[in-house]
Amino acid sequence: MTAEELASFRAEVRAWLEANVPRGWRSAMTNAPQEAFVALQRDWFHKLVGAGLATPHWPAGWPGGGRSLAEQKVIFEEIARADAPRLILYFVSLYHAACTLFECGTEEQRDRYLPGILEGAVWCQGFSEPNAGSDLASLRTRAERRGDRYLVSGQKIWSTMAQYADHCLLLARTSSEGPPQAGLTYLLVDMKSPGISVRPIHQITGDDEFAEIFFDEVEVPVENRVGEEGGGWAVAQATLASERGLTLVELSARLAHALPRLGRALRERGLAEDPGMRRDLGRLAARVAAARALADQYLERRIAGRERVGDASLVKLHYAVVLREFARLGLRFGGLPAHRDRGFVRGATQETGHWVLDFMNSYNWSIAGGSNEIQRNIIAERLLGMPREPRTWRLEEEA
Repeated sequence: MTAEELASFRAEVRAWLEANVPRGWRSAMTNAPQEAFVALQRDWFHKLVGAGLATPHWPAGWPGGGRSLAEQKVIFEEIARADAPRLILYFVSLYHAACTLFECGTEEQRDRYLPGILEGAVWCQGFSEPNAGSDLASLRTRAERRGDRYLVSGQKIWSTMAQYADHCLLLARTSSEGPPQAGLTYLLVDMKSPGISVRPIHQITGDDEFAEIFFDEVEVPVENRVGEEGGGWAVAQATLASERGLTLVELSARLAHALPRLGRALRERGLAEDPGMRRDLGRLAARVAAARALADQYLERRIAGRERVGDASLVKLHYAVVLREFARLGLRFGGLPAHRDRGFVRGATQETGHWVLDFMNSYNWSIAGGSNEIQRNIIAERLLGMPREPRTWRLEEEA
């Protein structure tokens, strides 16, 4: 696509968004009950699917699919510019589930599940456990083979919107022999199966975005396995890779478009001319611009086929750090009134202008999608060529 064609496509996407982004959705979602948020998400999802803007990353032949990375970048930038609601309810469905099925699933699995995603089926992710977060290979949820079925028992935690999910991407242990990663198997689980219970986690923010999932001898057909038994680790890497790249382009753009909220916070307190405040705002603006530049550079490398392992970690780490700085500065600019504010906006990112909640939520991105510490290890080893971190000895090995 030429530069002129890309500009024309951008104008088309921008015009559609201007006509279709729900008017006043931020006000409607301020301190709104979660049921109202879910209704907004479903309505906005179907609009995006109908316009072909929800699935540009899907292969050609699927509605809206087959867009180049350059076109996808335009869509994400314009969605950020229009301040449209983020599809939090459908993120796992559109990215984790779909991309895993395209890359690792069978044709029968794709035919069975992908049309349902376009119709609004909600998926959740069952990876993390109370003692297996960043160290995912230590998970304990078990799947025992019984003929043409697996019996699954265990617990998952921090599963986004699991209380509304129709299906779950589950990573479970089928063997304890060999390296921990070698005993993991990847399953597609119907959340209406007997033996599943879901408990939302009530957060300090007043939200319950995450949930725990409990499995008590849940039957999962062997045909719902993705990849080979014991091959779940490799499939899980494909799942996690799907959230990189364009998502970071969108989030970085949203951060840049939210900078005026900091200026408004200063003006409301009569501090717009304070030299120290202006200096700190200018420094942050430069950091936000760098986050966008890193995301753009990363995507350019992908388009050119020059992406390196660790490039996405660099972008994600920088975004997480700058987001924290953004929210911290907003809390400082807002003064005491900002500390008293307990408002929040469902469906927004972590730069809503409700600074206490924004600051607390900014910590999400230092953990979600791989903690900052994990990202630094990847950057050190894969980009800088540094030696791997020495193995930590366990107490029983020292004894």
